[in-house]
Amino acid sequence: MPQDRRHVLTPEALQMMVTIARTGSFAAAARELGKVPSALTYSVRQLEDALDVLLFDRSSRQARLTAAGDELLREGRLLLQQMDAVANRVKRVASGWEAELTIAVDKAIAPHAVFDLIEAFYTLSPPTRLRMRSEVLTGTWEALVSGEADLAIGVAADRAAIPGIRAEAIGDIHFVLTVAPHHPLVQAPEPVSTTELARHRVVAVADTARGLEPTTVGILPGQDVLTVPSMAAKLEAQLRGIGCGFLPEPIVRPHVAAGRLVCKQVDCPPRIARPHYAWRQGDLPPGMALSWWLHQLGSATTRRALLDLHEGLVL
Repeated sequence: MPQDRRHVLTPEALQMMVTIARTGSFAAAARELGKVPSALTYSVRQLEDALDVLLFDRSSRQARLTAAGDELLREGRLLLQQMDAVANRVKRVASGWEAELTIAVDKAIAPHAVFDLIEAFYTLSPPTRLRMRSEVLTGTWEALVSGEADLAIGVAADRAAIPGIRAEAIGDIHFVLTVAPHHPLVQAPEPVSTTELARHRVVAVADTARGLEPTTVGILPGQDVLTVPSMAAKLEAQLRGIGCGFLPEPIVRPHVAAGRLVCKQVDCPPRIARPHYAWRQGDLPPGMALSWWLHQLGSATTRRALLDLHEGLVL
């Protein structure tokens, strides 16, 4: 029986239901479909027999749907739309668009700028489905080299040069030590020594690496550590005075200006990261979706935005 149902629930049968409902009669639908009314009536009967339901009220002169017929019509319209969408997607994928593009984005990269790019990408009405991954440090690199991502944004500079991987620098991120106004470190003389800094809890974002060795940055020997899942969570912890830590200057800039955070000079070399975007290079050229992203990332304006536009951080 299920096989019989699949045989009769064809696009043609669903379109027949749509046409009968729209025209209001079997005769009008038959004329539009180029069939004789008896052939249309027979097709409806076959459909009813296979589904074991009545689709039309036979007591009415009009082609009035039963509740079951109305449900089939509603679902049939959706199925026809989905079939058209699949056909269009397959046709466009065949033209060079990838079916899916996975992008790993490090949490030091400005999410607002990333969503600007996503919004612009969708204005193309591409057939490519986007999948975004949020990663940290080695986890961003691991997503790319493991094949789980097609593009990585925010890869550390020391990871960027291996065979089969192409990488381009985005720019420099300056990390600054910030604390809440009520944090004890506010009273420490500057530059703050590493010995003094080690006495206070540091807030660190966890590396998301699963197979590779995770990276630890900015944690001193013996220092108490609060580990959080994102830059936004780290910012929140530091705003509350739960700990101290180094954050990208664009993230803390508005909070320092408003007096919610205080920058402290540290007796150590400046902390500067140089993130890259990277992708795997094969024998074939990149697909149209990846090519679009690479073209956008090649813009100096886009690169600056990826480092600066940190509005709306999400925990």
